[in-house]
Order: sequence, then structure tokens, then C-alpha cells
Amino acid sequence: MSSVPTLFDPIQLGAVRLPHRILMAPLTRCRAGVGNVPVALNAEYYTQRASAGLIISEATSVSPRGFGYPNTPGIFTDEQVAGWQGVTRSVHAAGGRIFLQLWHVGRISHPSYQPGGELPVAPSAIAPRGKIFTGTAMEDYVAPRALERSEIAGIIAEYVHGARLAKAAGFDGVEIHNANGYLLDQFLRDGTNHRGDDYGGSVQNRSRLTLEVTEAVVGVWGADRVGIRLSPGGVFNDMHDSDPLSTFGHVLRELTRLGLAYAHVTQVTAQDIAHGAKEGVGPQELRPAYPGKIVSAGGFTHESGDRALAEGWADAIAFGVPFLSNPDLPERFRRHAPLNVPDENTFYASGPKGYTDYPAWVG
Repeated sequence: MSSVPTLFDPIQLGAVRLPHRILMAPLTRCRAGVGNVPVALNAEYYTQRASAGLIISEATSVSPRGFGYPNTPGIFTDEQVAGWQGVTRSVHAAGGRIFLQLWHVGRISHPSYQPGGELPVAPSAIAPRGKIFTGTAMEDYVAPRALERSEIAGIIAEYVHGARLAKAAGFDGVEIHNANGYLLDQFLRDGTNHRGDDYGGSVQNRSRLTLEVTEAVVGVWGADRVGIRLSPGGVFNDMHDSDPLSTFGHVLRELTRLGLAYAHVTQVTAQDIAHGAKEGVGPQELRPAYPGKIVSAGGFTHESGDRALAEGWADAIAFGVPFLSNPDLPERFRRHAPLNVPDENTFYASGPKGYTDYPAWVG
């Protein structure tokens, strides 16, 4: 490897050796089968992209209460494990590596997704602005139910159960989804956490669930096969924090002592800024708080990815939409080949169109 790393240099992320630094970011595609079980089409999709340095799977719910979108996968039943085994076997046979992203949406849900039509759960009873697709129509989000202090141990146990089943399903590791306005992010930020107990108030308290979940998942996998995703500047799902650099700097310093495989820290994109996000809250600014490996994502190109590695504030880059529409993205980057144009109408559709029918480069 040269003294200045590029996307095509190998890297060690914890226990996993990657042949290059072009990762596939987690991408919700809404194509799981009945019972939130991965199916053969999902295996085909991931296997087409096995040339990624590492695939980070789509967000996968650890709980029946953790859903907020149609046809997304779970990791809490034997049937879901069997479905994921089909994915991991196929990816490994193609020479790939794949982590499962553990997820709970918290308030970004609706009674139509909840067992018994109950309210979604969250740190505080604050409804997000916006609307949610309930399967038949777009409806306003509802105010969630604030979790009782006594229920939090059960949330941690759900992540542990999901982590154990991910191991049974044959994954190479797991990534904890602590970003994008979902449950753990809701606890972390003061815009959504107004609790008066030891899980709210100070940044130390608001960070508590993130750190407890991470420590518990490390107890299943070992730190060198666990990553975590954070979105310090993100405003998606009506999120904000009064001092994000302080909040996320604290979390990253606390995570450093665990020795994780990586922290996946997203950068602020133009789309974020259009929705009210501010620049200056991302991996560049937070690098001093985290000396471990940083994976970054958010609108990168081949050139900007190489630049981030050269500047030292990222160690690998996760690509989302470019991998969605270019199953052979590393080879296209290597050849400086043109990229397929993504079909946004099929991002969250069903079937193979816009999912497994993007062509590989022929040149």
C-alpha cells in the first residue's frame, strides 16, 4: 500500500480483511418476503454485489415492534435466519463479505406496523413531522409511546437476540444502526429525548442506550466484528440536536474504548442541507474524537472518496445509490467506466426491476 491510501488499497476492519475500501452502504429496498423473510431474489441482489470490500446489509429489524416500512427484513425468527442463510451462503460462495445491520425504527412507525395496532415506542412521546406509508395510503405520523424505564432492558435484549441470530445466519459481523432518526438515534439527540430519568438529560445519559446496546452486541460477536453507524449532521426523520459536535464527540470517545471494527459516520449531503442541515458536523470535524477506523458515506464519488482517504478523516467509503445501480461498482471505478443511471421509481418497489436487472460493465 502506498503512503497515501486509495480506494483500491486493502484494509483490516477489525477481524475482517478487505481487498479494497469500496463498501456497499446499507440500502432499504422493501423486497423481503412474507414474514419479513429474505428470499432468493434478495440473495441474487447481494451476490451480484459481492465484489464490494464489505456489504453492509439493508437495515434489519430486531423486533416485531421495530418496523416502519413495508417488506423490510427481520432477524428475530427462525424463518428469517433461514432466509438470511441463503443470502450469506451465496455471497460467501462469490467471495464476498457481509455484515448485518441491526435496526429498530422507534417512533418512525405507525400502529398499522405494530403488533396489536399499538403505538410505536420512543424515548419520549414526540411525534415526528411528516407522513408515513401505511401500506395503503400516506398518513401523518402519530405520537409514540415513551418507553418506561423498566422496558429498556428488553430493548437491549432484542438487539442481543438479533446479534445472536445474525451469527447463526452466517454473517461476518454486524453493524448497529444508530443513525438516521431511528430508535437509538432518538435516544441520543436532545431534540427527540426529553426524558427525566437516567436515559435523558445530559449527553452522558442520552448516550447510555447506545453504549449499552453496543457493549451487549460486542458480548455476542467480539468488538472486532461490530461496527456502528452514526449520522451527526443528519436531519432525516425530523431529527436535530442542540450541540451535535459535543453529543457525537462524546459518543465516539466512549466507543473508542470498546475497540470496534469501525465507526460508520455519515457526512452531510446537499440533500441534507436542502432540508435544514448545517455543514461542519461530520467525520472531518469528529475525527479527533475517534482514532479507530472510520467508514464514511454520503454522496461520495470515486474522486471524493480517494480525497477523503488521502486527507485522513476516513479509512473506507460506503457507496449507496451507486452500488444500487452498478452491481460491479469496484470494477467500474477501476476502469473509470461510466455508471448506470439509477431508476428512482424502483428504489422501494417489488420484484427484479430496478433491483437485479442493472447490467454489469462490458467494455
